[in-house]
Amino acid sequence: MPEVFPWVRHLSSDELRAFTLELVEALSDAAELEVDTTTQEVIAGWRATARIKADPAHFAEARKPTSGDFGPVQVSA
Repeated sequence: MPEVFPWVRHLSSDELRAFTLELVEALSDAAELEVDTTTQEVIAGWRATARIKADPAHFAEARKPTSGDFGPVQVSA
């Protein structure tokens, strides 16, 4: 997996296993059902997890408890 997705080095072994299983399931759906949007979502979601875990300050901030409504979410590329 690290050869294809270098960012997996930021995931724990349990997270890497979960990513691998989700990806295999999504790829199976793509092959059998011709639906590939799930594959893209799985990769994007786990890549975002790795990105936040790669920066200790952002990861610590993300783990803090929150409360209230923070309004609409801005999506950035």
